[in-house]
Amino acid sequence: MTSDAIDLLIRFGIDSVVMLLLVGLLYRPRQSVPSMPLVLASLNAGLFAALAAITGGEFAAGIGFGLFGLLSLLRLRSAAFTIKDVAYTFIALILALVNGLPDRDYALLGIINVALLLVVLIADDTRSQPASRVMRLTLERAVTDPEDARADLVARLSVDVLSVVIEEIDFVRETTRVTVLYVAGAGAAAVTGAEQLSPTMKDVV
Repeated sequence: MTSDAIDLLIRFGIDSVVMLLLVGLLYRPRQSVPSMPLVLASLNAGLFAALAAITGGEFAAGIGFGLFGLLSLLRLRSAAFTIKDVAYTFIALILALVNGLPDRDYALLGIINVALLLVVLIADDTRSQPASRVMRLTLERAVTDPEDARADLVARLSVDVLSVVIEEIDFVRETTRVTVLYVAGAGAAAVTGAEQLSPTMKDVV
């Protein structure tokens, strides 16, 4: 193993330890979005991998503009994805960038590819969870506590509600706009006035 590869592994180890402290110790106990640890880990590891590959040899300016365009396209089209889908898409783009750069050491490419896959494997703790869907609806009373809204929705919809986000409270009309993440296949799709969504960056809770 070359000195450059050893240096890369050391720097990746430092970055991984810091991310474990940031996400696992500081963020995870207060997280509001179940998939956010995966997103944070994917963005961190993806950026690290991209920089490692770019600085490992010559890098044409045109490739940089192309990469910027790809990331902009991902952001513009993210309304069709969950944030988990965006994380995997970002990793896929970074893998394409890393493996497509010419004149790169194969040991470097192997380390980066394995490292990215390991990050996703460790950070994605949602694989064992059931498939879920997102629904947006309006309650006919003003609710300020998400747990109260969740209990109300469980009783009314008879579904397994995973989480609830209160988007808007109208104290004049006494209504509450909520976004509900629930287990797919449940009977909530038949609720009158409910808006079934393809989960988006904004809507996933």
